[in-house]
Amino acid sequence: MPFAAVHAPQSSAALMEAPRKVSFPRRLRFLGVEGFDVYNITTPFSCGGRMYIAGRVEKRENEMSFVRLFEQSGGDEYTAVYPKLSFQRLQDPFVTVVQGETVLGGVQIITHPLDEKRIISWQTLFFKGKTPEEFRLFAVGPSCMKDIRLCEMADGRIAVLTRPQGKKGGKGKIGFTVLDQLKDLCADTILDASIDPSFFLPEEWGGANDIHLLKNGMLGVAGHIACRTAEGLHYRSMAFALDPCTGAHSPLRIIACRSDISSSPASKRPDLKDVLFTGGIVRRGNGQATLYTGVSDCESWRADIPDPFDVYEE
Repeated sequence: MPFAAVHAPQSSAALMEAPRKVSFPRRLRFLGVEGFDVYNITTPFSCGGRMYIAGRVEKRENEMSFVRLFEQSGGDEYTAVYPKLSFQRLQDPFVTVVQGETVLGGVQIITHPLDEKRIISWQTLFFKGKTPEEFRLFAVGPSCMKDIRLCEMADGRIAVLTRPQGKKGGKGKIGFTVLDQLKDLCADTILDASIDPSFFLPEEWGGANDIHLLKNGMLGVAGHIACRTAEGLHYRSMAFALDPCTGAHSPLRIIACRSDISSSPASKRPDLKDVLFTGGIVRRGNGQATLYTGVSDCESWRADIPDPFDVYEE
């Protein structure tokens, strides 16, 4: 389905007025990391013939996190595996498959040399391998950039969505570029991405979390849109389609907010009560999908939603 390209952003409050359908939310349980929270997970992914979820693991009272792999051991229960494969000081993992290899990434936090509890910077790390044991670091993103996501397109090239901040990106905008090969991924090529100001208002921000190659060659993107009010931070799960030939994108749609997923009061901090950090979407067919998401920086949930990308494949 063709779409009218968006040229001006809408506020998250305006986007919240559109109807949403979220059903059967359920919390995921993670074993083998007792005393730690697991949140900001990936969707389930296959690697080396087994299914995993990668999750951010950390104590409730700090952000000194690490990333572990978990294998399904029950309906919504996952157990930590590969105890030696712990990605220290890594946050917010993501996963995709590019050119036959699993690419696992996350945000590495950098602390002050004289105060290890004080985070002063961060960068995105990219690992690849055909099995978890083979994961090796192959690329590092620019300093202070999160939410860099990859997707192999039908012609074999690599679509890259970025999220610069500061002078170029303000509170956080979405950039887009295309690479010929995975080996071209580096800080310089990521910084060269074209920035689209039509995603978010200057006082708001967001980013891509999960990219799907659609049947017609367009990209279906699940991400987040965020703002801050006197009550705290507000992160909502959103989705849009992007035409990789032109860089144009469809209107953003909020597909879930915190109250759609859970009424639990659990939260890492009081200002994070209204936070969903999108992990990604599993498309199930027949117009249905499952959303995987972190909740309030302390829990992981999944819920059923209408497939937000079906309309663009009709």
